[in-house]
Amino acid sequence: MKVAVVDINGKSTGREVELSADVFAIEPNNHAVYLDVKQYLANQRQGTHKAKERAEISGSTRKIKKQKGTGTARAGSIKSGVFKGGGRMFGPRPRNYSFKLNKGLKRLARKSALTMKANDDAIVVMEDFNFDSPKTKNFTNVLKALGVEGKKSLFVLGASNNNVYLSSRNLKGSDVIMNSELSTYKILNANKLVLLESSLEGIESNLSK
Repeated sequence: MKVAVVDINGKSTGREVELSADVFAIEPNNHAVYLDVKQYLANQRQGTHKAKERAEISGSTRKIKKQKGTGTARAGSIKSGVFKGGGRMFGPRPRNYSFKLNKGLKRLARKSALTMKANDDAIVVMEDFNFDSPKTKNFTNVLKALGVEGKKSLFVLGASNNNVYLSSRNLKGSDVIMNSELSTYKILNANKLVLLESSLEGIESNLSK
């Protein structure tokens, strides 16, 4: 699969790159994508939710009424969950929501997501660029040139570039990552996937193992 390379102004450079069919043109596996996205979102949960149960409630321990003869259900504690101010029955407790997925399945999910983007013509290959200093306006101009201003975009770099990253940080919807940080969720969450030329080799080598 050949894709034209554009420059920082969104103009064609006259060059094309070949995207690996093993990464960008496979048969997508929807279930693998589902599991990988589910794991990503589960890992974002803090799991610090907590509700007090009856043993943790402060209150009297006396029996609040006699056992029989009241015409209502027996009750032994004011801290019972059936009373206002009582403990929560089966309330949430702190827990870890993360779960394990095999590396092979995660690679399959990322390749499936990249294939989906390729099929939707939502991948742009851009020649490497840099800014002299961190400036949001510079990155905004790049978004305008690519026609993705105001849309969700994901820029994938081949190596760390602090000026580009800092220039994009204040812009909602634009994310800049390195090829080693690529995830199924981030791929699918972006309307347009912008791959810098230097990132292609790393992406294909990581996913072709």
